[in-house]
Amino acid sequence: MNAKSVHRIVIAGGGAGGLELAVRLGRRHGPEHVTLIDATPFHIWKPSLHEVAAGTVDIHRDGLSYAMLAHDNGFRFVLGEIQDVDRQARDVRVAALRDADGTAILPERKVPYDTLVLAVGSLGNFFNTPGADQYAISLDTTDAAERFRLALLKAMARASAGIDEATPGVVNVVIVGGGATGVELAAELHEAGNTISAYGLPGMTRQNLRITLIEGGPRILGPLPERVAKAAEELLVERGVTVVADCRVSEVTPHTVVAQDKVFDADLCVWAAGIKAPSLLSRLGLPLNPMQQVQVDETLRTQDPDIYALGDCAAAPWRETGKTVPARAQAAHQQASYLLPLLSARIRGESAFAAPFRFRDFGSLVSIGHAEGVGSLMGNLSGRKLLVEGWIARMMYAGTHWSHYAAVLGWWGASVRSLSRFLSRRSQPRVKLH
Repeated sequence: MNAKSVHRIVIAGGGAGGLELAVRLGRRHGPEHVTLIDATPFHIWKPSLHEVAAGTVDIHRDGLSYAMLAHDNGFRFVLGEIQDVDRQARDVRVAALRDADGTAILPERKVPYDTLVLAVGSLGNFFNTPGADQYAISLDTTDAAERFRLALLKAMARASAGIDEATPGVVNVVIVGGGATGVELAAELHEAGNTISAYGLPGMTRQNLRITLIEGGPRILGPLPERVAKAAEELLVERGVTVVADCRVSEVTPHTVVAQDKVFDADLCVWAAGIKAPSLLSRLGLPLNPMQQVQVDETLRTQDPDIYALGDCAAAPWRETGKTVPARAQAAHQQASYLLPLLSARIRGESAFAAPFRFRDFGSLVSIGHAEGVGSLMGNLSGRKLLVEGWIARMMYAGTHWSHYAAVLGWWGASVRSLSRFLSRRSQPRVKLH
């Protein structure tokens, strides 16, 4: 096959959908056809970031090396942050790669494409709340989750030493946003608090970690049925989490979160109150929605016929509801499966008829710690939702994690990975303050 006949698929972003698509295309067609670009060397399933932030999951044990996956699955991996896309020249500009001292390891690069798939995910949306972008942490990347984990450990060390005089011996964590991320982080921090003595901090117990969850709407987990939300709130309250609903945050300061007429002490603030697409998309000259997601048609193609988009960064029509497909991992997984035959046909030089993408909502599950969960599943026959709680919900939640790794590693690799992850969660949280 000569160079001119090689159709180059470039996937921008190695999240759930982007990585699954790269792996499956690579296995079929090889690295001359498939390239994946990501700013980080390791993949972490984004719904696990709250566990990374709480320190109950170690990214060095749970993360998957993109380079290893590329070698094993027949695609090319390019490490670096995507700076821009030249739609005329059809290439992606990747920033220079530098070490911790700022020394250039690799220069700025251009990656040519024939078909580009945007899978750049989403970032936290602060909605122009004063101080939020400066003092709050949004768990939208592995680096952000690690930054929160280290900040939490340092705050605990200061509290143990009595350095912070405002609330001696106490670490106040305020989580803004009562969606799945906020609820799961609150529960996971409680789990970490159960083993707080492992940090070697004298006098510190779970009671020294005070967690407040603030939700602007009338209740937490707004998209889920009321019974599910109520069960989740009861579980959180039982664990000592303060839940404040119908309360909109107006400002974040270095040590407080201001919400209407209330002021909450905050040594750390986590923002989980909404998402928006990365600013990269605004530079492409393609139609966007108010959340800065790129608009795609029913085949996930943008206004540019050579650019597709999937996952959180794509505003895909959901015909059955008249809305856009929700930003969930299950949507990215389904979109990757949808694009696989369509892009394979492009690689082969064939024109394939593509039926419209149809999102199937299988419901939502929320983890409330290691052994608890709540959620709603769509009924296959009646269209009604089946409500699940407790151990069954937790096991089904773990199953969604397994299914992602099965798509990437195969069923055997996913099973080994899940067993290792299960065992590692029962070890003590990490204590490094590097």
